[in-house]
Amino acid sequence: MMPQWTADSTQPLSEFSTKRAFAHVEAISKQPHYVGSKNHEQVALYLQQELRKLGLQTSVQEGYTLTDWGNLVKSKNILARIKGSDNSKALLLLTHYDSAPHSSSTGASDAGSGVATILESVRAFLHAKTAHKNDIVILFSDAEELGLNGAALFVTQHQWAKEIGLALNFEARGSSGPSYMLMETTHGNAGLVNAFAAAGVPMPVSNSLMYSIYKMLPNDTDLTVFREKGEIQGFNFAFIDDHYNYHTAQDDSNHLDQNTLAHQGSYLMPLLHYFANTNLDSQQVNDDQVYFSIPYGFIHYPFSWVLPMLYGALALFVFFIFIGKAKRILSFSQIMKGFLPLLGTIISAGGITYFGWKGLLLAYPQYNDLLNGFTYNGHAYIAAFVLLTIAICFTFYQNNCIKKTRMNYYVAPLFLWLAINAVIALKLEGAGFLIIPIYFAIFIFGFYVVTQRSSVILNLLFSIPALLIIAPFIQMFPIGLGLKVLFGSAILTVLTFVLLLPIFGTFEKKAKWALAFLILSLGFFAKAHYESGYEKGKAKSNSLVYFYDADTKKAQWITYDTNLDDWTKSYLGDNPKVASLYKNDPLFSKYGSAFTFATDAPDKSLIKPTIQFITDSLGGNQRYLKIKISPNRKVNRYDIFANETIDFHDFKANGVVQLEQSGSILKRKGKKVLSYYVVNNEPLELQFNISQSAAFDMHLLESSFDLMTNPLFNMTPRASWMMPTPFILNDAIIIKEKIKPTPKVAVLPAAETTPRNNIQQAYFKTKRQFKHRLSFSFFEG
Repeated sequence: MMPQWTADSTQPLSEFSTKRAFAHVEAISKQPHYVGSKNHEQVALYLQQELRKLGLQTSVQEGYTLTDWGNLVKSKNILARIKGSDNSKALLLLTHYDSAPHSSSTGASDAGSGVATILESVRAFLHAKTAHKNDIVILFSDAEELGLNGAALFVTQHQWAKEIGLALNFEARGSSGPSYMLMETTHGNAGLVNAFAAAGVPMPVSNSLMYSIYKMLPNDTDLTVFREKGEIQGFNFAFIDDHYNYHTAQDDSNHLDQNTLAHQGSYLMPLLHYFANTNLDSQQVNDDQVYFSIPYGFIHYPFSWVLPMLYGALALFVFFIFIGKAKRILSFSQIMKGFLPLLGTIISAGGITYFGWKGLLLAYPQYNDLLNGFTYNGHAYIAAFVLLTIAICFTFYQNNCIKKTRMNYYVAPLFLWLAINAVIALKLEGAGFLIIPIYFAIFIFGFYVVTQRSSVILNLLFSIPALLIIAPFIQMFPIGLGLKVLFGSAILTVLTFVLLLPIFGTFEKKAKWALAFLILSLGFFAKAHYESGYEKGKAKSNSLVYFYDADTKKAQWITYDTNLDDWTKSYLGDNPKVASLYKNDPLFSKYGSAFTFATDAPDKSLIKPTIQFITDSLGGNQRYLKIKISPNRKVNRYDIFANETIDFHDFKANGVVQLEQSGSILKRKGKKVLSYYVVNNEPLELQFNISQSAAFDMHLLESSFDLMTNPLFNMTPRASWMMPTPFILNDAIIIKEKIKPTPKVAVLPAAETTPRNNIQQAYFKTKRQFKHRLSFSFFEG
């Protein structure tokens, strides 16, 4: 499915070299480089320097965007352009260069691998002096991890965006495994599918079932922004194995599989050559196609074939049953008996796997520490449950060694698979390729019915499509969706086993085969148990935040963890309180994590931000406000919350409006107004109007990501087998405060040299001025 043994290979200068690409990964991923960090600017400079080394003129696009996620960011996109010979649509090579915040991720895979793939591919392309018609635009987007803000900035504000005809986006959601191709289409997929096939990618890994599921799920990449806001379609390429390293401190160059990096390059090089010389407007079609890959091959055909192929399979199936009944080979009583082991196997394997995984979560509570749902020993559990399922299959089918009985029992699996494909044809046409193994299975069945003989060689050859097409999903689903769907892998294993019944049914002594697979399964369970602990490189994630409420003047240590370890207990204690008070501050988390425990903490006398009501006036039935929030310490993020009953009209943040705003009312979910990721300590300026009758009820959380390095705290470092929990606001110092004007402090003469009556006069004068200023501020405008 992917290249192998590429780590030490150096290709000619005109070809993609994994070794040269990996050098870029190492350079980019030395330190975390999230938006607002000092290393973020260093990576941006590195990218500009590397593009200039290739002889390209670079440009930088900077600006604010407020996305429908409610994230406000000042992004810094890095751009370059290679001119083509024709005045035609341009090809975009796209990836992001920022790393994930909060978790010390160095972004080697996500998406240093994408940056390296593009830099090395462009170098090889330019070195070969390849003639090309279309311009090639290179975009290293910023702030993808915060809300796709850099891509949104380019699509909505850059003049080149209107010239893009197709985009190739390189991403990562893990650190190893094959890279999967997914499409973002504005109409049908047929144009992109045909072009992808014509490009001659040597090791494609993709199928239209993934495409159909992807369209139904709320997953987004930078390319989603191009499709939704610019009607620009294209291809995503991403790898997902070792998902437990995603967005963590373990997303470093040591964990990135160089074979995976080579696979990314094996996509881009042929596609770059092909799309640099083809008419990019020709990809816009309304038709859809079914497609799937097999080793070294890519097969596709129109959606319109799905129903006829189903009808053809049904006709063959009924025809062979009719022939078999006429020849007295088949009997309906034996056929009906075939449903008993089939349903028994599905129910037993699915149930045992479902409840077995639930039991393992109770036996190993540490598995809940990894939010992505795939444990470090996850592959061992996949193997264990699959082998256990095969043992169950042999157990239920141990009494069908007689050839005639076996083929009668084979009718039930064929009927079930045809029923599944009928649902697919009506509801999920992208999975229409699953009918192909059924055709081969029906041919095996038909050959026996017609000849009353069973050919071992024919059975083996005609079973290969089931292994190539269906079996990969057994591992793919739990890797992509988490081990909670292991029961689905078990059921799919049963469905694959029964499709291969003409082979497995010939096995004598099935009880011994069942025992052998059970022993193998127990071996993998033992392996999983042995690997169930934590170690350096397979670390336990934990979280800690210092939370100071400036209104109540109380500080607390808080965590998201359910299983406290020695490090978190050293701050929270052995019996911390439930963190119920923080439910009113619903900070975003990909997996819905909320604060769990809290303990009183010392007051560190943090300097609060300055809040200025620049405008606060009335007009008609509206109250017009302009509020400026300026940090007085090094901060990284502001989260603004407001009562859900308040409607914000004509809302602007740092001068920009929300991209998805419909009408004049700000689009928001719950209490969150926005999250502002601060660059260079630039203040946040909000401008809006609300109903005059609405009670003004807003507060902010000001966060800095420096808990572990701030000299005020002198934190104990984590053990080598620990790491910060990703996907949450972690290792942060937070100040919570109601949004109200910061009182101006009058500078009075020193008490030692000023008579008491002068001090009193100054005090009352200042008090009168302050009251007058409050009154003027409210009515001004």
